[in-house]
Amino acid sequence: MTSLIRHITVDCTDPYALAGFWAQALNGSLADDDFPGDPEASVTSAAAALLFVRVDDRKAVKNRVHLDLQPQDRSRDEEVERLLSLGATLQGDHRRPDGTGWVTLYDPEGNEFCVERSAAERLKG
Repeated sequence: MTSLIRHITVDCTDPYALAGFWAQALNGSLADDDFPGDPEASVTSAAAALLFVRVDDRKAVKNRVHLDLQPQDRSRDEEVERLLSLGATLQGDHRRPDGTGWVTLYDPEGNEFCVERSAAERLKG
């Protein structure tokens, strides 16, 4: 028998707040028993299950693992703008003139993640 990934865990200083950002980003929901100040909070979405756990240490270096998001119902550029409006910040813009490439963002606690082209944009070339 093999193992399954139950959820992806993210260490952070404010689990509830960061889970709230990711719930909005992934059109997911926080667990019913998660509240501000809790030592952990979880998000369930069609895309992934994420667990946010409070740690005392702040993030100091680049993530060794990160999420790559692919928009489902909007373009990459529209999704980047939506995520920025939710509280993400720009880390690096790797979009190319031919429409390929990606954008690297920071979530509200500085964890890197990328936004790729949507499936529809990939089909166009």
